Amino acid sequence: MAHIYVVYNADSTALGKMKYAYTKISSSSSDSPCAACDLTHNGLHLTETVQWSAAKKRIEGAEIHQLHRDELKGELKRFVDSEKLELPVVLGQESMERTALKVLMTKGELALCSKDHEKFLASLQKNASGQGIVLNIQSNE
Repeated sequence: MAHIYVVYNADSTALGKMKYAYTKISSSSSDSPCAACDLTHNGLHLTETVQWSAAKKRIEGAEIHQLHRDELKGELKRFVDSEKLELPVVLGQESMERTALKVLMTKGELALCSKDHEKFLASLQKNASGQGIVLNIQSNE
């Protein structure tokens, strides 16, 4: 089974959430500090949106992991650091056993679809396929 990691440009702590809220409120609407937060939580909400929950259910063949930057450990942290990845980012791995992590969506790619779950799913499937990670995205019917 494949693993998809949505890594937020925010920390999971209460202070981290307050810092993110301040950054979000003070940034322009076109320059969100975390497109992944916009996609999954519509920006400042503490719970996932109904749309994101539905989108996740349509991704078959993968386990979805959502992590804040302070929750990155081990292989994930080493990969993000060694590749000097800008957060947010979406990473993928064919399986957790001896397969390399791959960048599936960069910060810029996420920004292009942060409000559009259909566009996100299409980009995710295309990019995963290009990296040799098999996903089956169910249609929205």
